[in-house]
Amino acid sequence: MEKPIPKRRLGKTGLEVTILGLGGEGLLRSYGQEKAAMEMISEAIDLGINYLESARAYAGSEIYYGEALKGKRDKIYLASKSHARDRKGALAHLDETLKNMKTDYLDVWQIHDVRTEDDFNVIFGANGALEAFVEAKAAGKVRFIGVTGHQDPLILKRCLEAFDFDTVLIPVNPAEQHYKPFIEEIVPIAGAKDIGVVAMKTYLRGLWDAPKKLLFNYALTQPVATAVIGADNIEQLRENAELASNFFSLKHKEIQRIAQIVSPFARELLYYKP
Repeated sequence: MEKPIPKRRLGKTGLEVTILGLGGEGLLRSYGQEKAAMEMISEAIDLGINYLESARAYAGSEIYYGEALKGKRDKIYLASKSHARDRKGALAHLDETLKNMKTDYLDVWQIHDVRTEDDFNVIFGANGALEAFVEAKAAGKVRFIGVTGHQDPLILKRCLEAFDFDTVLIPVNPAEQHYKPFIEEIVPIAGAKDIGVVAMKTYLRGLWDAPKKLLFNYALTQPVATAVIGADNIEQLRENAELASNFFSLKHKEIQRIAQIVSPFARELLYYKP
């Protein structure tokens, strides 16, 4: 790459993160791919990517990170997630995550994929997962607390209203504003509370045959700090890094035009099975 990947402030965390983060999907969401996965993680760091994330639910992803980050942990910001809804389960997940990733702390630990009213009530109730996150931060096991969701922006908005999260991970692409408008619902409250916004589903899971450059620039023109994108191989990772290195903001008319083109089939592009 001729130019370094730009960085942005991740909300009140104060972390300066590259506008491209390495997601835990793709190759990293697998088992038995140790060599290829470690090469990918090492290549991401060599390319200057400094925000790397995974999840307890992502197969062997955390273990790959633990092997690949030996001697490199202090060069990057490391994030993972727990899908447990109760305090005990979340704390058990964190212990496993730290063990797998061979680290004594996470930079960002996230409540994973909050979807429903029932999820919200359990997570924020007595002995809910949120208690584990607060305890972990107080104990120095995690620096910052995040929440993620891609099903219902109104549920995620309730989460941000109910607790002072540091980060939020949401889908950002041309289809979401026509079906379930995460940008419209989440960005205003995130901005008011200085919550770092992280983008996901940037490429619409590959279901729309559009240039990745267009989709990446669309997402990063929005008020987000970074986009976490997984890759199936190193070639894809390098392509993503090149797009990030050469990012430029789209004009408002371009944003509207792209969204208009996608609107007739937005629901199909964003449909996620429960």
